Amino acid sequence: MLLLVIVLTAACVAGIVAGAMMLPPEDVPITTGAQTFGLVLMVVSIVAVCVGPLLLFMGFFTIQPNQARVLILFGDYKGTVRDEGFHWANPFLSRSAGTTIDARTGKTTPKSTKVSLRARTYNGEHLKVNDKCGNPIEIADVIVWRVENTAKALFDVDDYNSYVHTQSETALRHVATTYAYDQMPGEPDGEITLRSNIEEVSAALKEELAVRLEKAGVVIDDARLTHLAYAPEIAQAMLRRQQADAVIAAREKIVQGAVGMVEMALAELSAKQVVDLDDERKAAMVSNLMVVLCGESDAQPVLNTGTLYQ
Repeated sequence: MLLLVIVLTAACVAGIVAGAMMLPPEDVPITTGAQTFGLVLMVVSIVAVCVGPLLLFMGFFTIQPNQARVLILFGDYKGTVRDEGFHWANPFLSRSAGTTIDARTGKTTPKSTKVSLRARTYNGEHLKVNDKCGNPIEIADVIVWRVENTAKALFDVDDYNSYVHTQSETALRHVATTYAYDQMPGEPDGEITLRSNIEEVSAALKEELAVRLEKAGVVIDDARLTHLAYAPEIAQAMLRRQQADAVIAAREKIVQGAVGMVEMALAELSAKQVVDLDDERKAAMVSNLMVVLCGESDAQPVLNTGTLYQ
């Protein structure tokens, strides 16, 4: 196309020269048809050399890597150019894809026909929502997204950047209310929770976003939780509950181990016939061993100088 511009310019210059040569000398009126044709040719060539190359040059544009340009001719979508480099298209193609309202200023701004196809990151704000059990929690996410369908991004939504941000918050709220923050008493084991099943929750968030953003021609490359905590008003209560659960689990483990050690001790004494204990003495021995093994403080030994039954 650049060669065509050069050829057209050269032809117009040649037309100007030819037309000037066909004109009569100065102060001599035009009397013949050839002279009239020369005048018309010169005027047309001057107009063409001034306007033609300018119009053709207006059709040139460049595309950067991972960038696309939407082609709109008199309001009609003609396609999208995705190949990087130097291109030429109809000079009457629109330079704007309409207008949108800036959410921050409230002013109307034009939308560019060039769309970036690069991956973008959106760090969501901390949201306060209720989980499946109704507990208030704070949660935030980060998503990696990019434009896949440029026509949908420009024509199906008003502002695809604001659309992504809004739908990201909506999807995160929906996912947060679908799962419990942590395993609650009475709930079946193996249930997915926000704290224990990060991978499953992130996959659910990514799927939710993919469905919501498909209308805007946006695809989600990754979605992750970046913040998860109980709301301040219940954080202390939930911390005490978690500590109580940990203490109960530890005590249960200690008791199970102590019972096993007592059983082993009685079995060894009986098998090796070290001492013959009746039921009352066995009960006392079990009680003493359980106190020693399960007690939090060190046991204080007491020496029995009498008989076994005194």
